[in-house]
Amino acid sequence: MKKIINISWSILSAISIFIMFSGCQKFLDRKPLSATLNDLPGGGLEGQVLGLYDALRQNGHGGDGFNSLPFMCMHEIRSDDAIYAVDPGAASYKPWLDQFKYDKTAWFNGLYWSDHYAVIGKANTALQFADSLKLTDSASTVFVAEARFVRAYSYFDLVRTYGQVPLLTKRVYNSAEANIPKSSEADIYKQIDEDLAYASAHLPLTWKGTAYIGRLTSGAAKTLQTKTYLFRHQYPQALATGNDIINSGVYSLNPNYSANFNYSTSNGPESIFEYQAYGSPGGSVRYDVEWAEPQLVRGSGDWNLGWGWNIPDKPLINAFEPSDPRLNATILFSGKNDGYGNTVPDTPTVASPYWNKKVYTDPALRKTFADNGSHFLNHVIYRYADVLLMTAEAANETGDGATAAPLLEQVRARARGLNTNTLPPIPFVDQAQMRAAIQHERRVELGMESERFFDLVRWGLAVQVLGPAGYTDKNRYYPLPQDVVTQSNGVLVQNPDY
Repeated sequence: MKKIINISWSILSAISIFIMFSGCQKFLDRKPLSATLNDLPGGGLEGQVLGLYDALRQNGHGGDGFNSLPFMCMHEIRSDDAIYAVDPGAASYKPWLDQFKYDKTAWFNGLYWSDHYAVIGKANTALQFADSLKLTDSASTVFVAEARFVRAYSYFDLVRTYGQVPLLTKRVYNSAEANIPKSSEADIYKQIDEDLAYASAHLPLTWKGTAYIGRLTSGAAKTLQTKTYLFRHQYPQALATGNDIINSGVYSLNPNYSANFNYSTSNGPESIFEYQAYGSPGGSVRYDVEWAEPQLVRGSGDWNLGWGWNIPDKPLINAFEPSDPRLNATILFSGKNDGYGNTVPDTPTVASPYWNKKVYTDPALRKTFADNGSHFLNHVIYRYADVLLMTAEAANETGDGATAAPLLEQVRARARGLNTNTLPPIPFVDQAQMRAAIQHERRVELGMESERFFDLVRWGLAVQVLGPAGYTDKNRYYPLPQDVVTQSNGVLVQNPDY
């Protein structure tokens, strides 16, 4: 069935905040549902909240800043795990992305900013709608919790990318209302905490039935909350929320590590939050996620799969321990078997020794869906292994390394599988030793999943690790898009040193 939700909002742009329409929305069950906005229980609120999922997923509705090149530029390429591109036409971007010579006018910076505020604007509109109609029934309470999660999720991206940013929590009716100064990071985190406390309390642990696969849960809210606590070094709070997720009994590690990233086994036992994609056989109906294609092999013919951006780099390959099976699940090697009986060309149109295997899909599926770019593949945002490692880190930093060790071992044991000669257990010796072990494990377990740069920043290791490439303390934050600063007529102040 097909669900069409047509919602119109005015477009407001004083600081590139757009409250846009949400188009065709696939509601997360591998097939879209079918209803018009007027048919929906709860009226327009449900339609607006479903539009938030669409905005996170779909390019042109906000999805570029959460999936495509702008997201990768800010979240992954700035780390030591990836390089910007092997696209010769993008050579001018190298100083911006690999050498930390940030550009205030870079197009991806402006799109990342505007897309995040577009989604925040949609969330604020939904929340204002619920408040104005005093919608307090149980279904509406869940819709409000979903909107508050999305707002917190967007602001967490912004505060760790830019530092201080404008804090908008009300629906914007005109450009003057949108043109406000930056708020302190403390105030932004205060709002994030309030939104996530509400989302954690009112989202369900699970959703019954396949019709709601992919919809937000309290586990997703607590996972995001744990990340925000770790970023602020609030380890007791992170330990508490991490343990809440573990003790819920909802999640478990997928015995097959690679299954977390395969189309046919998506939304598995380890999945906490994924952007849901859909493609019908033959490709006549598509609800795209543009996460895979920008990172795929830039070749010709059957190997014309993608754009050749966000390419794994040698330091990531070197970080894996000998015989760690996660290496071949994370890295697709040119000149070697792709896992489906094909040999990746040594010299595709644009040569690279490595590609991101976590976005590589079965060639037979690509033919079925008539989609070489693999837009049918979900974008995995949060999974249970991350929770185990975050909880282990929080336990160790609060002085309980003996508890951290078995959490770390769960992740290593899953990767080890039946091969007892690899990835030996790591016993607790002291806090510093366990800290280093957890930091290593996060890198190899979550390689190419957009965690490394922000991990280095919050661990205080970014200058040490990235300094040889040009990183300094100021590069923790990106400059605000210059056109946004200019359009504010002095209201917004550019970040220091830019």
